[in-house]
Amino acid sequence: MAESTTVARPYAQGIFELAREQDALAAWSEQLDLVADVVRHPEMAQLLGSPRLTSEQRAELIIGVCGEGLKEQGRNLVQLLVDNDRLEVLPEIAAQYRALRATAERTLEARLISAQAVDEDVRARLESALSKRLDRQVTLTTEIDESLLGGAVVRAGDLVIDGSVQGRLTRLTGALSR
Repeated sequence: MAESTTVARPYAQGIFELAREQDALAAWSEQLDLVADVVRHPEMAQLLGSPRLTSEQRAELIIGVCGEGLKEQGRNLVQLLVDNDRLEVLPEIAAQYRALRATAERTLEARLISAQAVDEDVRARLESALSKRLDRQVTLTTEIDESLLGGAVVRAGDLVIDGSVQGRLTRLTGALSR
């Protein structure tokens, strides 16, 4: 089978174009995230993998679990993916859709990983600086990773700014070994 990224791309692109035509980018994000979470759930994955279930039963099971969170077109998407035996790429479709939406809305989710808790004022200033540098509206979330020893790492899309003590030591070791 082809790689899930390749298989998911046309689905994500089609859903994105439909959502943009309907001015429903956020609504489709919610539906895709919901159904991807359902499909990813270990117990649900085990049920969906059962050879005893027909395609129709698989689709009904997912649609039933999602309930009112899934609109008619979302239900149709689930049925299409089940019929084409592509249900396993649903989480990748959701991820690619989020990326397309972020590009269209000029937004970016970034992570600040630090050795210690970061003050809210520092987080807000960093978020503002990243927004200016990347020419996008950046939303910065914070994480604590005590293995960094000190400093911080910022991950924003493909951009990685490593100002951690661990990163500096690694760069110093590399420079000294040349």
